[in-house]
Amino acid sequence: MALLIQCAALCVIFTFLILPPLFKNPLSQITSYPPAIRARVERLPQYNDVLKSTKKKNVMRKITGALVATAAAGLLAFVSGKTTFIPVFIHVFVLFMAVNIYDLVIFDLIVFAHSKKVIIPGTEDMTAEYKNPLHHIKGAGKGLVISIIAAAISGSIVEIAGRSVV
Repeated sequence: MALLIQCAALCVIFTFLILPPLFKNPLSQITSYPPAIRARVERLPQYNDVLKSTKKKNVMRKITGALVATAAAGLLAFVSGKTTFIPVFIHVFVLFMAVNIYDLVIFDLIVFAHSKKVIIPGTEDMTAEYKNPLHHIKGAGKGLVISIIAAAISGSIVEIAGRSVV
């Protein structure tokens, strides 16, 4: 039951971290957009000045978020009584995959595909690209890999820390 509550809480936190900035400025999430939309935006002169810094900020935000999420998920697993590699790995993997699946279904396949708030001006005619699920399914595949890596890191840290305490 605790794992289910943790998954739900992380999905709520994820929502508040992603949706407000996305709705305020869709360009802030440009690295998550399908390649055809990114290519169009890169050709539009009104975005020349902001794209490079926006992309760097987006990549740094994703890396920082992944590291913080890995540490937080590992800590959640530990305080939930998981003290060795395999239980921590499973716990963290489930947490990450819950958010990954939530991101795919709710954000990508529902919000991104159907909300006018995420359409970047100059790409309004690209409705097929906004609604195409393939890019997002590939992204969820990357999320699976990230989930495995985060779970392995968290499990390793708890295992090593547990050995050094004994």
